[in-house]
Amino acid sequence: MTTLKQSESKEIEKLATEIDARLRALSNTNAESVRTLRREFSNRLSETGPQTIIELASRLLDWPGPEYRLVAYELVHHHRAALRSIGAKDLERLGWGIDSWGAVDTFACYLAGPAWRENQVTDNLIHRWARSTDRWWRRAALVSTVALNSKARGGAGDASRTLEVCRLLVGDKDDMVVKALSWALRELAKRDPEAARDFLAEYEIALAARVVREVRNKLSTGLKNPRR
Repeated sequence: MTTLKQSESKEIEKLATEIDARLRALSNTNAESVRTLRREFSNRLSETGPQTIIELASRLLDWPGPEYRLVAYELVHHHRAALRSIGAKDLERLGWGIDSWGAVDTFACYLAGPAWRENQVTDNLIHRWARSTDRWWRRAALVSTVALNSKARGGAGDASRTLEVCRLLVGDKDDMVVKALSWALRELAKRDPEAARDFLAEYEIALAARVVREVRNKLSTGLKNPRR
């Protein structure tokens, strides 16, 4: 991680304080309002160095509230150089405090998954999260596979890496992890239905019924829960 100059640190603090004031001034902190604000800052900071963006995002996590986390993660995600420069230490700093499905999914889809897909972090990092005693880090490992397979998120398909993570959590009974496992396999099913089908056949006894049902529905109908 690059050491920032004192002037850069002061600029980051100034920006963070301004974003805080602007968020507090919003009459409604729904996702649309927060994203409008984030887009403004992304435009302003488009020529800013990647490390400054990452440090700003990290500073924003000092404030409580999902709106700060959303701005932080999206600032990095929509700054190409910043997204391409994040490594394992950056991710674990930016993932500090994830404690809800919304925080985890934004972190994994916007930062961890893309960084892993582009080999900026190793498989071992994601596997370590999958073995964590913290349910949210285990969910983050699974949701990170979405970026490998989702065409909308830039994925070209990677059954091998996806299924390595799924195998580590196949018997996890935590509801947040079960739902993420279903999501990971359903995304894989779009890219490599045979791999998803084979995984179900091999691990059906160990998998939660929800996972088996939703992935089979996806494979047969294209929907997680088709209408009857």
